[in-house]
Amino acid sequence: METTAPSKLAALRLAMQQQGVAACLIPSADPHLSEYLPAHWEARAWLSGFTGSAGTLVVTPDHAGLWTDSRYFAQAAQQLAGSGVELMKQRVAHAPEHVEWLLQTLKPGQVLAVAGDSVALATARNLERRLQATDATLRTDLDLPGQIWPNRPTLPTAPVNEHPPRFATQPRSGKLARLRTAMRKLGATHHLVSSLDDIAWLTNLRGSDVECNPVFLAHLLVQAEGYATLFVGRGKFTDALVQSLAADGVRMADYATITDALSELGANDRLLLDSGRVVVSVASAILPSVRLIEAANPTTLFKARKTEAELDHIRDAMRRDGAALARAFRRLEERVNAGMRQTELDVDALLREERTAQPDFVGESFSTIAGYQANGALPHYRATPESHSTLKPQGLLLVDSGGQYLGGTTDVTRVLALGETTAEQRRDSTLVMKGMIALSRARFPRGASGPQLDALARAPLWASGMDYGHGTGHGVGYFLNVHEGPHGIRPPVSGATLVPLEPGMITSIEPGLYKPGRHGIRHENLAVVVEADKTEFGEYYAFETLTLCPFDRRALEPGLLNPEERAWLDDYHATVRAALAPLLEDADLAWLERHCAPLA
Repeated sequence: METTAPSKLAALRLAMQQQGVAACLIPSADPHLSEYLPAHWEARAWLSGFTGSAGTLVVTPDHAGLWTDSRYFAQAAQQLAGSGVELMKQRVAHAPEHVEWLLQTLKPGQVLAVAGDSVALATARNLERRLQATDATLRTDLDLPGQIWPNRPTLPTAPVNEHPPRFATQPRSGKLARLRTAMRKLGATHHLVSSLDDIAWLTNLRGSDVECNPVFLAHLLVQAEGYATLFVGRGKFTDALVQSLAADGVRMADYATITDALSELGANDRLLLDSGRVVVSVASAILPSVRLIEAANPTTLFKARKTEAELDHIRDAMRRDGAALARAFRRLEERVNAGMRQTELDVDALLREERTAQPDFVGESFSTIAGYQANGALPHYRATPESHSTLKPQGLLLVDSGGQYLGGTTDVTRVLALGETTAEQRRDSTLVMKGMIALSRARFPRGASGPQLDALARAPLWASGMDYGHGTGHGVGYFLNVHEGPHGIRPPVSGATLVPLEPGMITSIEPGLYKPGRHGIRHENLAVVVEADKTEFGEYYAFETLTLCPFDRRALEPGLLNPEERAWLDDYHATVRAALAPLLEDADLAWLERHCAPLA
């Protein structure tokens, strides 16, 4: 079989014709509905050539469309060129989303196919309901991309390790007991967990089956009274770890046997599951006689609310990460000023080198984004050996990077001025900074959610007729996924569930501004929700900034900051200087002192 996108689409269309399928839906998903996928489930990327983390491919006999959001418009346009796949822009006025497009395209009696191991139970139900209006039907028993994929990557086999107790802070047995208490309150006898970060957190285990995310492929079935069964590749575990799990009432079973276990549940069993986080191919094994209790996984909220012990480790990881950033940025600044040839790839290498030298560093939390000048206007840009820019002593460099430490996960973005900047660049950078400061300083009542706060970060840009196309903040795990729910800070969406921000929840604060062909701005810190005060009107919360890294004030126009904003920035830099100075010396310490000096 040829390996070009058009040849792959032709093979898929032939398979569709043989099965009587009018349209094939290929989402970005795996049996655990992960954001980032093992290669085995990257069918959408394999078929289309588009490698962004978010996108949905729809193929019919005479059309192929790739739906993705504004973060990936430029990347998708480049990667889809000549593929036979059309870029379909999401969240653009008057442009249909992929489900609407399918409803307009499918005729009565036609069939839409999507692999059951790549679609959530709730999503499939919604699709079936909406397709009924057109008399079309949904099939989830066909994996058509899998049928035509020669040499499909095998499942990952990386070892699983115990999260050291000193960092885990809570014993596995205690977490399971807490979960079982929640199960009993809901009336459940069993609970199915398929989301990988929930399983890793609950079991105090970590792996490397997904790039940059310390998770492993598994399902977990927990009995309210009895034991828990971990369905996982047995070869990933040492005998000692198997014995440790058994001591806490966790049995092992083969990864593929989860459906066998579910099929053994009967009429007296009440199964708790999150229909948005369990795929059809797994849920289809559950007999109709089993009563389903559909609710969010209790562990999702448990792990989102970090404990004080976890936060102590996170603050330490932030200090070490900040020291690594200071060393890397100092070296980069000296090299550029000395006229040495540096590229965006060198930025990535410097950050990796300095982070690797830090105690308890495990790996990157995502692939570094180092975008110089116009490349910074691509929110998820990634330099490659084949396509990257050389840095010059002028303009702006956007650097978004993060690390995985045994004691926490980091994610930080800074905009560096490599030399002379334009008035427009400094104004844009300052407007974004004003939004970041406004949200960082916010006080909000108990029960407030991210969508209620999102506008605080956008208001300075809105006042100048500008905006950005992504959310303002995402949750972050504890030595887990860099993107973690259930909370987030983003514009309100009709019908979406509002998740209150609670003490212990970590969120990014990252407004931005992107001008294609010119430059991109994004300032990002991580912050944790903390209790602020109580008044006659109730409890109020605030944000404690966790990230420790100077902002490059050469990229700002201080005259656009009001006194309160200037004071916040000076106070932040004083905090950074006090936290990082003991970890730095000589040229690195001098760099820190220079970049943390108060605004003139």
